[in-house]
Amino acid sequence: MLLNDLLVVMKVAELRSITAAANSLDMQVATASAALKRVEKNLGLELFIRSTRQLRISPAGERYLPQCQQALQLLESARLNIQSDLDELGGEMRIALSSDLGRNVITPWLNEFLDQHPNLTLRSHISDSIIDFYRDTVDMALRYGSPTENNLYGFKICDVPRLLCAAPSYLATHGTPSHPHQLATHNGLCYQLNDVVQDEWQFAHYDQTIKAKLCGNRISNDGDLVRRWCVSGYGMAIKSCLDMADDLLNQRVISVMPGYTPTPTELWLVCPSRQSITPTVRLLRDYLKTRTQALLSALAARHLIPS
Repeated sequence: MLLNDLLVVMKVAELRSITAAANSLDMQVATASAALKRVEKNLGLELFIRSTRQLRISPAGERYLPQCQQALQLLESARLNIQSDLDELGGEMRIALSSDLGRNVITPWLNEFLDQHPNLTLRSHISDSIIDFYRDTVDMALRYGSPTENNLYGFKICDVPRLLCAAPSYLATHGTPSHPHQLATHNGLCYQLNDVVQDEWQFAHYDQTIKAKLCGNRISNDGDLVRRWCVSGYGMAIKSCLDMADDLLNQRVISVMPGYTPTPTELWLVCPSRQSITPTVRLLRDYLKTRTQALLSALAARHLIPS
């Protein structure tokens, strides 16, 4: 029986909800549900009685869970006794970053983080490819989109609006569209992920969803290259506001059709297991939340994203 699974079970017992427990532990609901099922299967009994309206502890759970809580408290006490002071972080921090966000935004932040904690070293893996934690030598990955793999653990850093962007020079030459249907006459700078070209862009406008099929003369599987093309005036691109933050704030690019909103995303710090969530990971999580919130606030103050 896994210790991590027991921690999930105790949180479910505390909150009387699998969904609430998953949110509290920064994991997917499916991950929490699977952990509970594993514990119950191992014990050969149901710890909770479920209905469509509520979840309550079973008679077997009433006997088992208090003893389980005592055991976990002993383990936590032992962990605290040997844990180093959080201010004295050390060791190697191995992190995977996407090409655009990693190079242009996160790397300068990580340099500051290392300055604050001089006993840390950094190994940075820059790529837009999906990380395989069992193949690639990384301990964590900062990536867009919530983790869909039930065996992964993660922390949501922030919500991330996405924008349709173009350089002023491109708009001066080709005009500024006012509706997604007009994008058919523009040059789309498209991102390719896992051999799939993302050339169909989707926008929300009040309660409508509008799709636009793009044509263009440039496609890349490197998000940073797509950004550079956009800044250079070669066409229009849909990008994360974090990726484009410096370009937006310095007016190297402009947010086009702000009334039509591309599908937003989320930024997550993902780890392969709960054991890999070290004090360094937690401190980095808090640091990234602070820095991203400051950057999003700066964009909102300039009315570049919704406040």
